Amino acid sequence: MAVNTDRASNKPLIERRSIDYIPEAERHGRLFSQFTLWMGANLQITAIVTGALAVVLGGDVFWSLIGLLIGQLLGGGVMALHAAQGPKLGLPQMISSRVQFGVYGAAIPIVLVCLMYLGFTATGTVLSGQALGQLFGVSDSVGILIFASVIVLVTVLGYRVIHWIGRVASVIGVIAFVFLFWRLMSQTDVGALLQIRHFSWSSFLLAVSLAASWQIAFGPYVADYSRYLPSNTSAVKTFFAAGAGSVVGAQVAMILGVFAAASANGQFAGHEVAYIVGLGGTGATAALLYFSIAFGKVTISTLNSYGSFMCIATIISGFKGHLTVTRMQRLVFVLVIVGAATLIALLGQHSFLGAFKSFILFLLAFFTPWSAINLVDYYCITRERYDVPALADPNGRYGRWNLLGISVYVFGVLVQLPFISTKFYTGPLVAALGDVDISWIIGLVLPAAVYYVCAKKWHSAVPDQLILPVEQNSVVQPKTSGAGRAAAQA
Repeated sequence: MAVNTDRASNKPLIERRSIDYIPEAERHGRLFSQFTLWMGANLQITAIVTGALAVVLGGDVFWSLIGLLIGQLLGGGVMALHAAQGPKLGLPQMISSRVQFGVYGAAIPIVLVCLMYLGFTATGTVLSGQALGQLFGVSDSVGILIFASVIVLVTVLGYRVIHWIGRVASVIGVIAFVFLFWRLMSQTDVGALLQIRHFSWSSFLLAVSLAASWQIAFGPYVADYSRYLPSNTSAVKTFFAAGAGSVVGAQVAMILGVFAAASANGQFAGHEVAYIVGLGGTGATAALLYFSIAFGKVTISTLNSYGSFMCIATIISGFKGHLTVTRMQRLVFVLVIVGAATLIALLGQHSFLGAFKSFILFLLAFFTPWSAINLVDYYCITRERYDVPALADPNGRYGRWNLLGISVYVFGVLVQLPFISTKFYTGPLVAALGDVDISWIIGLVLPAAVYYVCAKKWHSAVPDQLILPVEQNSVVQPKTSGAGRAAAQA
């Protein structure tokens, strides 16, 4: 513990690293910070709205709560398996995709991840803008611009500040949610709402899908925030710390959303923030709640912006080679990312709820196959034996394009198309299934099975053990095979 404290105290406030491997001497932090970060990231207004959608779109309270919990556990398990990779590899999540897709080929899912970040940042900015607009007595558009400025600052500062805000947001979020639950219970006959039970497969699976997609969407960047932990950190403990924080935080928020929407008598949609705050009261109490909503969104919106920055840097480094990002370049990247998300928020703020539902469900078609391939490869094929230096070498072990991974990924996206049900696109088999969208289940199971069978037969040579970059002042280096030594020295 003393080592961790010393390490942490020597770290600059502004993060030096971007997509680099984190040397052991710079590792710091505790598992509890993973719990607080992900709990704070989920105790926020967008999670409330996501839970509310299960009721707004036709579900009853009882079965919506059950469906959301099942979705949290399924999606949270996928998310937490990605988190456990961070301490072992010391790398951002999407760089590890070069093992499955190739140094150049990894750009394919990364581009889609960037679009996801833009969408989530924009939707979060809409809700935060509403809160800040009410708090400061300005328009929602001005509130959006204020919030965007805060996100730029925190994202530029980086990892340590993000974790600190996550801890503060967890405390504020718990206090606000306990108060709002108390007020809701005192104003609403919760027992009567729970007694209304009209089971519908379509509504039930919609609730499962909403929660699962919420959790799975964290997969492409969750390891970015566990990679600074010491490499000997237990993978199982990392799994439960990140997973429990995310599942507990999201489920609490979504439960509040379900009860709020069920008791709103149609007043929730279009006035999400005002309705939630109205549960707590007016005057100073309302002002504090508006502040807690905006602050709660800082954590997740910063995670999205930081993840976008990491992804763009990963794409550029894949084609350019080694990339050293200066603080000025980091600022430019972040300004472009947040600027684009802010523009989307300003243009789409008046049609938020319907667009958000379609957006998060449509995302599943692109991220469940990626998660399936990455996790099967890491835990079942390579079994953590990555050649980290080779991830930066297009001529190395993983090559430029990995046709096996890319082909299975494309198959995973295409095989979902008949089962997708969104405003963007509805598949031909959806009606036959009673308008139930089961595409995300297909997108997890089939690509995982196909990749496992194919990779077992045609996978490229796997190192005997994990190969890490040679660190200066290291006393002991891990043993490697001949090929591993050559890659480590390249």
